[in-house]
Amino acid sequence: MRANYKMQRLFVPDDLGPDIEIEASQQQSHYLMHVLRLGEGAEILVFNGRDGEWSAAIAARSKKSVRLKVLTLQRPQPPLPDLVYCFAPLKQGRLDYLVQKAVEMGAGILQPVITQHTQVAKPGIERLRANVVEAAEQCGILAVPELREAEKFERLLNNWDRERRLIFCDEDASTNNPLPALQGLREKKLGLLVGPEGGFSDDERKMLRALPFVTAIPLGPHILRADTAAVAALAVIQATIGDW
Repeated sequence: MRANYKMQRLFVPDDLGPDIEIEASQQQSHYLMHVLRLGEGAEILVFNGRDGEWSAAIAARSKKSVRLKVLTLQRPQPPLPDLVYCFAPLKQGRLDYLVQKAVEMGAGILQPVITQHTQVAKPGIERLRANVVEAAEQCGILAVPELREAEKFERLLNNWDRERRLIFCDEDASTNNPLPALQGLREKKLGLLVGPEGGFSDDERKMLRALPFVTAIPLGPHILRADTAAVAALAVIQATIGDW
């Protein structure tokens, strides 16, 4: 069932069910009252990433808060997409964009990875979570991706599920066409690894190429920024062997 894009959607942490009443956050209350100018009885959509999407009505409002009453289920909860998206954190603006697009394009787990050339060693996880929620609200997504704490490159590979194929974007690939490598894969469980602006180091690339569960792909003849490469890689994977 497709999302209803005519109604405002809000992510809430509370459990959802018929006749449950919940308090909107201070920021959400301000938005509902002073930006959207909704009065009592006005309906919106709410979701929590667990219980599906529900209609809810403004049951009460004061100067600073809004109370919502949950009404009826509009869409059941889908499973989380089974795509692990691993990325080297970038500087703030580009990282926000990268995370938002990953959510929109069907990532189920977001895993920051610290490589030798990573620009940001300690990404702001709470800021990234806010970007995840915002993208889910705007794009009708109910299965909100899991955002994990940053992990070092070597540890990621050592702990990787060997039954999950890990695809990495290799700027030194001998061809420009990613399709032959992707079309030959048979695994259903997939992961994608995108490097930092400086690319993977020679040692990291050598380590990746030596692992039997890793597949290297190129991204065409053009030089791409890391955030652009991330979107391009997700698009080609989803279109070729993903859920598109």
